[in-house]
Amino acid sequence: MTWRDVDDYYTGLLLDEDPALDAALEANAEAGLPAIDVSPAQGKMLHLLARAIGARRILEVGTLGGYSTIWLARAVQPEGSVVTCEIDPHHARVAAANIARAGLADTVDVRVGPAVDTLAGLTGPFDLAFVDADKASNAEYFAHALRLSRPGGVIVVDNVVRGGRVVEEASTDAAVVGTRRFARALAAEERVDATVIQTVGSKGHDGFALAVVR
Repeated sequence: MTWRDVDDYYTGLLLDEDPALDAALEANAEAGLPAIDVSPAQGKMLHLLARAIGARRILEVGTLGGYSTIWLARAVQPEGSVVTCEIDPHHARVAAANIARAGLADTVDVRVGPAVDTLAGLTGPFDLAFVDADKASNAEYFAHALRLSRPGGVIVVDNVVRGGRVVEEASTDAAVVGTRRFARALAAEERVDATVIQTVGSKGHDGFALAVVR
């Protein structure tokens, strides 16, 4: 058995066929986007988490092709909204088409440009923030997400384990260095209660930070 086999087993049992999500992944591949979307199981987890806290306004940092955006937007329909930040105009165009095909164009606001600039101009509060962009800037993204979150809001930061390399103090990998800087910022932040969960599956060995704003 492999991690992917287990992911496939539970995905087959617990997730229905979804033409809109399948079409999004196909469109992403055809457009040359990197295959770094969250897995179906992870997308469903984000969806359920948003529903569990009754989220009506969600912030996403890192749209890529909109796969996770669709999961989140479905959780806030019909009266909610998602603001998602994407630096790459090509990725944003692919995402906008995927989101529209899923019937969610009126729910999602795709903001194009460096996320730090977009975030600086936003006003809260948001109920849930999902950070899944360049890891070197995670500490800055987290600081903005915290500023924009309501008390009781949830912040999820993805890819914080890096296949275990997060423990490598001497690493010069920008993603590892940025993740370790974020980890220190998370540990020092008194306005949240937080934990990190390691994951294995079709995306390999990684994990996410989960923080609740006080």
